[in-house]
This record gives sequence, structure tokens and C-alpha cells, in this order.
Amino acid sequence: MVKPFYLDLTESEIADIQEKTGEILRTGNLILGKYTEQFENEFARYTGCEYAVSLNSCTSALQTLLTLKGVRGRKVAVPTNTNFASVAAILHAGGQPVYMDMTRDFFVPDLEILKFTYDKNPELAGVLWVHIAGIIPPDFEEVAEFCKSKNLFLLEDCAHAHGSQLNSTKAGNFGDGGAYSFFTTKVMTTIEGGMITTNNPEDAAFVKSYRNQGKRGGNFGGLHQDLGNSWRLSEIEAYMGLVQLAKLDEMVGRRQRAVDALVPLLKEKNIDFCDTGHMQQASQYKFIMLYKGELSVDELKANFKEEDVALGGGVYEVPCHLQPVFESVPFDENHVKVAHKFCPKHICPPITSGTTDSDIGKIKSAIQKYF
Repeated sequence: MVKPFYLDLTESEIADIQEKTGEILRTGNLILGKYTEQFENEFARYTGCEYAVSLNSCTSALQTLLTLKGVRGRKVAVPTNTNFASVAAILHAGGQPVYMDMTRDFFVPDLEILKFTYDKNPELAGVLWVHIAGIIPPDFEEVAEFCKSKNLFLLEDCAHAHGSQLNSTKAGNFGDGGAYSFFTTKVMTTIEGGMITTNNPEDAAFVKSYRNQGKRGGNFGGLHQDLGNSWRLSEIEAYMGLVQLAKLDEMVGRRQRAVDALVPLLKEKNIDFCDTGHMQQASQYKFIMLYKGELSVDELKANFKEEDVALGGGVYEVPCHLQPVFESVPFDENHVKVAHKFCPKHICPPITSGTTDSDIGKIKSAIQKYF
């Protein structure tokens, strides 16, 4: 069975992590130690930002950034086709989500959608942009400029975008801060974990305090100055992050090669997909294919399973404006029409850094049969 998830660790890397786990446990220094600092420094270097601060999840990272921006009682634009965490973080921080639609070509908003949202909501405080599937749209530099011109903060949800790069800039380095996820299914993982990227030293200092119960200027002690949380990454997770980060470009490259092997067939059969050719590098966390006809996602998943291909989750079949948990968030159906139409009409074939030529053959066979 071709599976949508793959833990990219060799036996040698597992042995190395096991050895380091023993070392960490013997020292008794389980949090905020040398491996956390090293992981943060190397992640900052990789993304090209000045500072990176680790947390226990991307959800925590998003909520911390939104708290930092003072969103309580204010409106924040966010795509409707995103994970629960993006919208939930706004609500947890006291903000009011304002849904943006997406384009059919990239499954993310564009500058025109943002301008439309701003015109309808001139009191908007900022934007929580989501790089769905690792896709940075072609006009994202213009998006960042527009936000600056209107005094809107721009935060990037980079949960899918490890290694994604547009015009020599990596995700998380276009606006006022980025939030990455290292959850088990992501392009790189620490099992659980997240990271904030920023070029602002005051923001980095706030995040370090906020993740550690509001203890400013130091990792330990009993003086609490900010109403923070216990959102730290462990030393063991940080070391695993170092192992994964060291081969991130290699893992992304393998995903890209798998995508490149599928594209000629899709073009031959006139199947629409989200093309990332405008980017210098795309994480390919999800490869989005659109389909026509009356079959549901569940029916397609069942059909593909008959061909030994397990389709993973989409991005996202149920957009946030239709999620029961967010029924109190207002929206205008006319402002989310594209997402409403195409979120239920796409699939993501199982592309990972472990995808083999044999796997590609099975995926192609399923596509030939059911498209």
C-alpha cells in the first residue's frame, strides 16, 4: 500500500537519536538546553531570518504571534481553506476571524482577494496568511507590500511550507513573523513541535518569555512578568529536529522528483493541478489535483485503495466556514465561493520523501483508471 505518511529516519539516524536521548536523560537537562538553542540557531540560518524560537506546536506559535500583535477584539483575515488551528489560534487570542477565499490555481488567496477583504473590512488589524500545501503564490511580495502600505501586520502560517521559497525568500520571512509545524505528518518532524521565525529582537524575546510561563530574560527562576504558557519544546525533540533539518532540502527534493514524475500524465489527461513552477523550491507537502464528475472524496479514496494507494487528507475538504466548531464565525457565502466549490473536489496523492518509483507506478495506474 502506498501510504501518505513516511517517517524519514534511517536506522543510523534512529540509533543516533537513541544515543542522544540517553545523554540528555543522564544530564537531567530536559528543556531549554543546548540542543534547543542549536536547533533554533540553525533553523533561523536555514530560513534566512534573524531569530527562530521553538515551541511545543505550530498552534501555540500562531496564538503567541497573534497575542503579540494584540488582536483581542480586532479582525484578522485568514483563508477559509486552512486547518482548524489557524482559525482557532485567532479565537484563542481574542480576535475575530474574517474569511478569505482562494484561487483555483493555487488554493491560496491572492492580492486581489486580500484587497477585496480589506475593502469590506477597513478596520482589519492584520492578515494570517497560510501557505497551503507549501505554495507561496506568485504575487506574495505584492501582498506583503500591500499589508505594509495599509499598516496591516502579516503573519505566515508555514505549517506546510518547510523549504518553500519564492524569489530567494523562504516562507516565514516575508512579513512580521512565521509559524512552522513539526507535527508527525509534516515535511520534517520532531513528533510534536513548532517554531516562530522573526527578524524583530523584541518579538523573539517576547516569544521566549511567553512559551515559558512569562519568565523574561532567562529560562528558569520564579519571576513571571508575562501571562504566558508552558509551551516549550523538549531537548529530545530539538535534537530530532536537528537531524531532520540537516536533510530537509534532500527530503523536499525527493518529493519534487515524485511530483515531476506525475505531471506529464496529468498534462496528457488534462487534469488540473496546482503548479508550483513559479517557485524556486516548493515543499510539496501536498500535491493538489482537481477532479470533475459526481464522485465524492470518500468514493475516490475507496477506489484508489483498491489500487493499493491510500489518499491522505486534502487541503481541506471541509473549509473552516463549514466547520461546526466555527459556526459562530460570520461569513458571506459570496466571499468564499471558490473554496466552497473546489475544496470538496480535489485529492492529494500520497507524495512523501519516501515515495518510490514503484509507488509512482501505482499512483499513475489509479489516476489512469479513475480520471
